[in-house]
Amino acid sequence: MNLDPEHWLGRLTEAPGVSGHEAEVADVVREAWTPFVDEIRVDALGNLIALRRGALSRTAGGAADAPSILLASHRDEIGLMVTLIEAGGFLRFTTVGGWDPRVILAQAVTVHGRTPLPGVVGARPPHVVPPDQRSKVVPLDELFVDVGLPEADVRASVRVGDVITMRRRTTRLHGDRWTGKAMDNRASVLAVTLALEALADRRHAWDVYAVATVQEEIGLKGAATAAWGVAPTLAIAIDVSFAKQPGAGDVSYKLGGGPLLGFGPNIHPRLFEGLRTAAEQLEMAHHVEPVAGASGTDAWAIQVAQAGIPTALVGIPLRYMHSTVETVALPDIQRAGRLMAHYIGGLTAESADGWVDDVAWWDESD
Repeated sequence: MNLDPEHWLGRLTEAPGVSGHEAEVADVVREAWTPFVDEIRVDALGNLIALRRGALSRTAGGAADAPSILLASHRDEIGLMVTLIEAGGFLRFTTVGGWDPRVILAQAVTVHGRTPLPGVVGARPPHVVPPDQRSKVVPLDELFVDVGLPEADVRASVRVGDVITMRRRTTRLHGDRWTGKAMDNRASVLAVTLALEALADRRHAWDVYAVATVQEEIGLKGAATAAWGVAPTLAIAIDVSFAKQPGAGDVSYKLGGGPLLGFGPNIHPRLFEGLRTAAEQLEMAHHVEPVAGASGTDAWAIQVAQAGIPTALVGIPLRYMHSTVETVALPDIQRAGRLMAHYIGGLTAESADGWVDDVAWWDESD
């Protein structure tokens, strides 16, 4: 089976999946992963956990103590939640996750009530806004969603607490550039999918757990529980990071310039070096991304699960983060998947040794 990455990028990003309500996108991920894994399940929090067995556990009849690596990519997206149904059927809302209020006004949305309802985010027209407020960002409490139905029909279809997603088709801009909602972090889910596809064509010793985690945008919750439940030998979190764009500052990376390898206290140095060596073996363009403290990704929660799990962070450059026009270069996603598969393919039984002691950033013999 040869995956069509463009097809799956569209399927994954267009599926709804606000934090805490990720079941629909889970169905898409399950469909994509099933051909390449031996087992797939959902845990109590909602993480989708797939297992592809390696040669070590296959030859030992599925030995529970076989070394394993966890690939974690969160599947939830930021969204909105209904807080009030007003006279006239207009919906007031709050945010789920880290929205910038500047980008919410005038968006097309879907209200996930008893049935999905198309709607728009509205506000007062500028003609009736006091002159001293016209140049300011419209406050969240002055925005509302209009689904175009009579109030009685709205109340019959929508409840306080229902979630709202942005309605946006994933679109090719030019060449290998793609834009849409929820590239954060469905682009990384696609990278994991491509890694699983690549591993299906090669022998690998270690078990591979692919996890599409939940509730990352509201506190890394899925990664924390998945890491405890799986208890892997090693882990790699995959997430998006900042690509170069006007106003992004110096801490940004070239779109199309290859995957990012996180480097800092959240990342185990031996695992970082292993991924960097793998990139060099592939002659793959990549960047080192310094992460001086909390990465804000699933890696932060996984690293301190159990008695500590050696963890790495692979990043995909992305423009316009936390908006409905998040933009990626498809080759960056493909390279991230190929890099992870290549690294995993090089792990042996002996690779499981020494992780507790090997935490120095530099070899003292250098």
